[in-house]
Amino acid sequence: MSSTFFKLLLKHQRLDEALHLERHRRWPDVFRIQKLSRMKQAVKSRLNSLSAGATRSVAA
Repeated sequence: MSSTFFKLLLKHQRLDEALHLERHRRWPDVFRIQKLSRMKQAVKSRLNSLSAGATRSVAA
């Protein structure tokens, strides 16, 4: 596992935790939830592209 992939996994985990905390606040901020969700999706997309690239290089 590369350091970039690991750092992205950590970032994804932290965003997931922040999203969970925000959703369970007494008065959740909808805009913050949307921002965190978009950021988490961007990290997930980057992780998928890195893992797809690694799979292609192993298969070749």
